[in-house]
Amino acid sequence: MPTRLKRTAEDKPGMSPANRSLERGVEILRAFRPGSDLLGNGELAERTGLSRATVSRLSQTLVGMGMLQQEPLRKGYRLAPAVLSLAHAMRSGSTILQVAAPLMRALAESQRINVGLAAPDRDEMVYLESIRYSRRVAFRNVVSGQRVPMELTSLGRAHLATTSAARRKALYAVFKSRRGTQWPTLLAEIERSIECVRESGYCAASWQPEVVALASPITTAQTCYSLNVSVSTVENIEAVVAALRGPLLELRESISSAISRRVDD
Repeated sequence: MPTRLKRTAEDKPGMSPANRSLERGVEILRAFRPGSDLLGNGELAERTGLSRATVSRLSQTLVGMGMLQQEPLRKGYRLAPAVLSLAHAMRSGSTILQVAAPLMRALAESQRINVGLAAPDRDEMVYLESIRYSRRVAFRNVVSGQRVPMELTSLGRAHLATTSAARRKALYAVFKSRRGTQWPTLLAEIERSIECVRESGYCAASWQPEVVALASPITTAQTCYSLNVSVSTVENIEAVVAALRGPLLELRESISSAISRRVDD
């Protein structure tokens, strides 16, 4: 299993038993990923670092609360519909999505490109919105809620440019552990991307075949999001950057200005 940045499952000084149970319960919910819809106690224990006894107890509690569904015949658990309801509540109540989505769609339609908005979650980026209008058909289908690697993507590198040195150091340790011999080359790419964001407001990456993406950070009072534009193309990355950096930065400014007006109102 890939190394991920996560809090340990051990008890923390000063934390009440109720808080420890809540934290561990959330770790169990986090263990579910696309492609792993049904997980047994052993798999949950491996993914969370919790004992099987703790996993068994907390999983039953989550079943009782309607967050998990149990399948006795297959000896496993899956996420319950209530989890989807929480995700819908998050999307419908998100100020940045209310502001950004119409502007993103307008750019995607006019330029026939893909436009996405993502937020950091530990050592990954999570798409909040993905509007796909690229002219060429791509094999990769990106939807809201999908996770992508922080270290490989323009979205993630744009976010890394906004983090503290201490935070980047912790993230780099995770990236290094899962990238092995590729890490020195990857680190150099990340550092160049961070410099580009700080100097020009954006960075570019091409981590999927024939897909080039540019991203720029959007900072709000709550968090730092990453906005990206991408195309499926055989053109070189320099040509794509020249064509898309202007629209990306203009979109970022439009979204930032709209958010500021909402705050002022």
